Amino acid sequence: MESVRNLNEVTALPTTRYSREIEYIKKIETVKRGKVGNPFYVAEISANHLGDKSRALSLIKAAASSGASAVKFQTYKPETMTLPIDSFKISSNHALWGGLKLYDLYGDAMTPWEWHQDLFNLARECKLVPFSSPFDRSAVDFLESLDCPIYKIASMETGDVDLISYAAQTKKPLVISTGASTLDEIDEAFQAALDGGAEKITLLVCTSAYPAIPRDAHVSRIKTLRDRYKVPIGISDHTLGIAVSLVAIGLGASMVEKHFTLRRTDGGHDGSFSMEPNEFARLVLEGNAAAEAVGDSKWSFQDSELESRNLRRSLMITKDVKKGEVASSENIKPLRPNVGAPIKHYRSILGKKFANDYSAGMPATPDCVE
Repeated sequence: MESVRNLNEVTALPTTRYSREIEYIKKIETVKRGKVGNPFYVAEISANHLGDKSRALSLIKAAASSGASAVKFQTYKPETMTLPIDSFKISSNHALWGGLKLYDLYGDAMTPWEWHQDLFNLARECKLVPFSSPFDRSAVDFLESLDCPIYKIASMETGDVDLISYAAQTKKPLVISTGASTLDEIDEAFQAALDGGAEKITLLVCTSAYPAIPRDAHVSRIKTLRDRYKVPIGISDHTLGIAVSLVAIGLGASMVEKHFTLRRTDGGHDGSFSMEPNEFARLVLEGNAAAEAVGDSKWSFQDSELESRNLRRSLMITKDVKKGEVASSENIKPLRPNVGAPIKHYRSILGKKFANDYSAGMPATPDCVE
């Protein structure tokens, strides 16, 4: 399985520190030119470290072994997200986080800032692109100190045009997720990115539900966003399984982001809708196949179809015939292989006289008759 590598193979690859960052930037340019290539696969670590740094490091290694292109983190502190007020909490009927206080949830789920350097270093050693979602200006400043190569704006921050503009001023590629956003809000976010100086923007179709269900994915919006903004479009997929991502890839998604964990049974705030390593590896394998299958809309038969072309029916003399004998359905038939004239000439040959003696098995062509 070529796309699934073990860690030893990954770390042995003769690539530079920033080779995958360069790969991503080239991919953006390739998609802009209308060419289809393999998607950029992002393993979202989010809260699946479960507060354990060693687990966070293991997740990075597992993502590399599963064929990921990148690992993504989230950079915030609970105090940059909300206030410690009891009434600020998730709705009680929420499937995963019902009734949790926002401050407590973010405090539990955050990736400690002091971990980031080691996480970024290991990702780069594994030939992965490490990047993050900043949730305020201080997070952008901190991530800049780590030379973060890409910034992702989370769906629920799409309305924070100040944050978007500030991240755009770094001139790094900017990824904006569009979950729970109106087109007008996406327009504003996109304009803020442009005004901030962003040169490379990717938008992600996203259903901001945890977990999301396939019928709410509406991946056909990929075309809507591509036609509207003329930039590469990807998907941030919160559904279980790979079906939604594969459909998105078939529609030209240049980036696929999935939450990533070692085992869903390990729990955690994001664990139940996250992808395990073997599933992520299958996504990469099947996703690359789907991207290749999109192919070219220009019509032609493939080199791989040459043998089938050779096996098409053609007109063939089926009996020994003499010069002057009349060509009929008894001595000419459309048979395999493709050695004679196309069958469309059949009616024009019948009833005419053979120009020479011919043996059974010889191709029948318009030149055979007078």
